[in-house]
Amino acid sequence: MRIRHKPWAKPELDACPFCIDNPQDFKDKWNTVFEDNSKPLYIELGCGKGGFISQIAVNHPEINFIAMDIKNEMLALAKRKIEQSYRDSGKDINNVKIFIQNIEQLQETFGENDHAERIYINFCNPWPKKKHKKRRLTHTRQLMNYKKFLKGELWFKTDDDELFEESFEYFREAGFRIKFSTWDLQGENNIENFVTEHEKMFTDEGKKIKFLIAEPEINQI
Repeated sequence: MRIRHKPWAKPELDACPFCIDNPQDFKDKWNTVFEDNSKPLYIELGCGKGGFISQIAVNHPEINFIAMDIKNEMLALAKRKIEQSYRDSGKDINNVKIFIQNIEQLQETFGENDHAERIYINFCNPWPKKKHKKRRLTHTRQLMNYKKFLKGELWFKTDDDELFEESFEYFREAGFRIKFSTWDLQGENNIENFVTEHEKMFTDEGKKIKFLIAEPEINQI
């Protein structure tokens, strides 16, 4: 998704108490950054405008959340949505951190001593051209990086049929086991799903939302 440059975005993030300026400084010690570091850690890769993280974090104070995006403009909008969500709930923002991150360089920020209990990938760029497919967040080479710090599940949601179908092979190649999958998330009643504006747009267009849960095979971790 393209977004125009917003000169206010970076200064606003710089002043944000829950935005981390240099996330690489916390590699292998992400268990030190939250008010209560005994909580499990969940990570959203590519949070966009924050529609997902702003809902899930405030609804699960028992979990610590990290959300990241590559663009200041996107992350600043996510920051605002998070603030609004917590303001509406009357809660303090003490279980969520955000930062700018190129996910292709995630290995520079998370190491083997970091323990994420869950990773969320929501409506990532499908990169349909063959020469670009290695940029997909579910590509085998990306999944291998996640395995270094993922100790639990990866939840993946998309509207793109080809990306979803080809991701099954990526997960297999990277040594992940598919625990659950569906080609119609709206038809499932036992999966907690926070619907974002992006997702609503797709469903209003008649597109089915695809979803899966995967985890690294125990003997491959």
